[in-house]
Amino acid sequence: MTTGALLQSQVIEKAWQDPSFKAKLLADPKAAIQEALGVILPDHIKIKTVEESSDEFYVVLPPNPANVVKSEIKPLGSWG
Repeated sequence: MTTGALLQSQVIEKAWQDPSFKAKLLADPKAAIQEALGVILPDHIKIKTVEESSDEFYVVLPPNPANVVKSEIKPLGSWG
């Protein structure tokens, strides 16, 4: 499991167990993650939290590698 996948798993588990963390995660995900996990995320990293339901799902499309200019690539920090 990658570091990013491990952090994501920890965030999801904490949100299921802690209603106040879940509320903060939905309102201000970057601050919630930094505070709960003690990580510092670079300023250029933006995080959006959406909550799936039993009849609504989300598909995340990463950038097409063929369209990404090397100069646009920024290090992912802890989420890599």
